Amino acid sequence: MQNHATRHTVLGCLLTGILLSPSVSAQESRVSKVPFFTFGTTLEEQEKQLKTNPLLKRFKVSSQELAKDHHRPTYHYVSPEGIMNDPNGLCFWQGRWHMFYQGFPPEDPRVHWGHAVSTDLIHWRDLPYAIYPNPEDRVYSGSTFVEPNRVIAMYHGVGSGSMVATSSDPLLLNWSKVTGKPVIPIPKPGEKLPYNVFDPAIWKKGDQYYCVLAGQRPVGPGGKLIRALFLFRSPDLANWQYLHPFIENDGYGMVGDDGACPYFWPIGDKGKYILLHFSHMSGGKYMLGDYDQVNDKFIVTDGGNFNHGPMLPNGVHAPSAYPDGKGGIVTIFNVNEGKTDKTWGRIMSLPRLLTLDENGKLLQEPIGDLASLRSKKVTLAETALPANQEIVLPTVSGNALEMHAVIDPKNSPTIELNLLRSPGKEEYTRILFYKNGGFWDRSEVKNVQYSAISIDNSNASTLEGVRSRVPETASVLLKEGELVDLRIFVDKSIVEVFVNGRQCVAVRMYPGRNDSQGVSIRAHGSPATLKTLEAWQMENLFANP
Repeated sequence: MQNHATRHTVLGCLLTGILLSPSVSAQESRVSKVPFFTFGTTLEEQEKQLKTNPLLKRFKVSSQELAKDHHRPTYHYVSPEGIMNDPNGLCFWQGRWHMFYQGFPPEDPRVHWGHAVSTDLIHWRDLPYAIYPNPEDRVYSGSTFVEPNRVIAMYHGVGSGSMVATSSDPLLLNWSKVTGKPVIPIPKPGEKLPYNVFDPAIWKKGDQYYCVLAGQRPVGPGGKLIRALFLFRSPDLANWQYLHPFIENDGYGMVGDDGACPYFWPIGDKGKYILLHFSHMSGGKYMLGDYDQVNDKFIVTDGGNFNHGPMLPNGVHAPSAYPDGKGGIVTIFNVNEGKTDKTWGRIMSLPRLLTLDENGKLLQEPIGDLASLRSKKVTLAETALPANQEIVLPTVSGNALEMHAVIDPKNSPTIELNLLRSPGKEEYTRILFYKNGGFWDRSEVKNVQYSAISIDNSNASTLEGVRSRVPETASVLLKEGELVDLRIFVDKSIVEVFVNGRQCVAVRMYPGRNDSQGVSIRAHGSPATLKTLEAWQMENLFANP
């Protein structure tokens, strides 16, 4: 497998191009109605063109209008216009991070790949749409592979099959589709194939390209469908040979899961691999294991979830990922909405860095220059938490916060933090830490008792039409006597909680009151101690788009 951790920035696109003609014939009916532009090949040319690009001017106006929504986030990425779905093709090229996503342009709301660029994974700059539909009807999910002289995107083209496109300019503004047609076509009417043609992940081993296509096989209990990925190989990106199903020993999925939005890459320094993916039943997931490069099989040895309940509402959706060049994997998810909104809805999670601990277990922590967003800071000294007494923290409040809390639960079975709390507690979002309240791990000789972290948004909103989520609850392993270390990010309609660098839970919520900004803490059953708490107000990235 070749290392594709080449690095790159993104600045923009502009008009050297031509508006595509309206559709007339069956072939032309797939031509996008969104203005299309061709850009120069140098960074200087591209930056000059971007300054007058009509799409970017439109995005600015749209962003300013959408920013009036009380629930729109201030430091989580969201589309500058319209709704948004899966992140796609995350990559690092010539010093900049590029994130693509499923965008829905207003004049042609079929999926196009939206595009944003960042040097720090936090401050994202919008660019014009990158990949337009045609011959495919919609540009769906896929991944990228970076070579020294180009970026390769492989994605699912709805109605056509697997598509491959390449770009080599400084800001990845100009894309060319290999062969101009699907390289792995969907089956013809009546044709039966031994594989599904769906979301792909691409990599390279030796002088051959490889990809897996997501899907299902009817080989579960009673012939039920279970997750599957199908392996292909190509010498040139244009001609692909089907090999076989890729996964073996997969015991980490639900019956009915599929392997959508996959990403496959090495992780850590001990030869392990990770396969990130999405289930239309149970949200974001991962598998860890060994890559048998002789037989081209992925032997699964571990796995888990990024979403800990149903996909909808308010849950963590699909991943897009790319290596950090140091053995870790950077990943971003889209997070689903919990209310009907025709103008916007889904947002991106904060970027996470995935690594492995000394025992091969997955670690995850926020990554990116979050510190640059911090403004007013409040620090609380050590505070005793009497049993069964809610303590309101009067100096800590806000709906766009970063908090770092270290807690000694002592003998308390449950520590409760309430965020986005109105003064009369008409609205509040609960974070609950259950000491030794998670699953028993009985997979090895030595049984281990986990703790659990939970977010409950059932009292988060008094608004009509807002849907609550079954409490999002995940197990997390703490060592005997280890303090609870919480990094909490609150951003208008999302809360993300990282626990001791080992687990993360994220949920959307929609407070209806302007005064739902308070914070309180409570130790259940037995006293505990809040060792430290730091809180920062977070700047609004979208105040001046």
